[in-house]
Amino acid sequence: MPDNKSRPPQEHPWENGWAPDTSRAPGTRRLWLAGALAVTTVVACVTAIAVSKQPADDTSATREGRTTSDKETSSGGGLISFASPSASGSPSPTRPAGSKSPSPSASASPSASPRPQGSASPRTSPTPSAAPAQPPKGAPAPRPAVVQRSVQSANYPSRYWHLSRGYVRLEQPGGSEFREDATFTLVKGLANSSCHSFLTSDGTYLRHRSFVLVKERDDGSSLFKQDATFCTRPAAASGSVMLESVNYPGYFLRHRNFQLKLEQFEYSGQYRADSAFRLVEGLA
Repeated sequence: MPDNKSRPPQEHPWENGWAPDTSRAPGTRRLWLAGALAVTTVVACVTAIAVSKQPADDTSATREGRTTSDKETSSGGGLISFASPSASGSPSPTRPAGSKSPSPSASASPSASPRPQGSASPRTSPTPSAAPAQPPKGAPAPRPAVVQRSVQSANYPSRYWHLSRGYVRLEQPGGSEFREDATFTLVKGLANSSCHSFLTSDGTYLRHRSFVLVKERDDGSSLFKQDATFCTRPAAASGSVMLESVNYPGYFLRHRNFQLKLEQFEYSGQYRADSAFRLVEGLA
């Protein structure tokens, strides 16, 4: 059993025959403490730098259109992050790493913004057209244009209606007197305004009496107005018409032996040729 010797006083170890332990260097414990303090200081500095740099990295990542979790995911390291739910409950979409925030398009500009619903589109006020010139007060009303016509036969184009001793015949034109008697003023029908009446140069009208075309002065009777009114109907010859009586429907004016008469319509080529006339420019 080893002897348990008490440690001699440290004031004078050599006097008691005790020598210090030289197996370890003096101050080793202090060196360990100093080293631990230095390591702790370095760790604290690194932590402080990392903490102070983190907001700047987050800010730069946000400017680039990314979050920290996106950054870690795109690099393939770090923890898996989950997007925080939006107010509506659906996860907010994240843009791909490296993509920039879209610039406002031209449609977002105020000049190209859509018109609010229900607002009326501006319309350009129409330019008022010039008002037609009005005749001065007290001036006589303008008279309608006088339409003068001569009646040409379709199957005898060299012959025209001509007044001869009160009757109407087909004759070839002659001198100035002939031309005047072969020119008539075309007016609205005395019995029907959609039809026509023929006024002569001396103020009389053409009418049918006993189915023969003659000239007579208007006596104001209803019979005279009807006898002097004829309606145009299409004819077989090009540019020609047939003249139907108002009070004898189905009866048309035709020439027979160059005399103008009123006869009932017949389905024959001769009748159609004799009853076709052209209203041409007046000869007079």
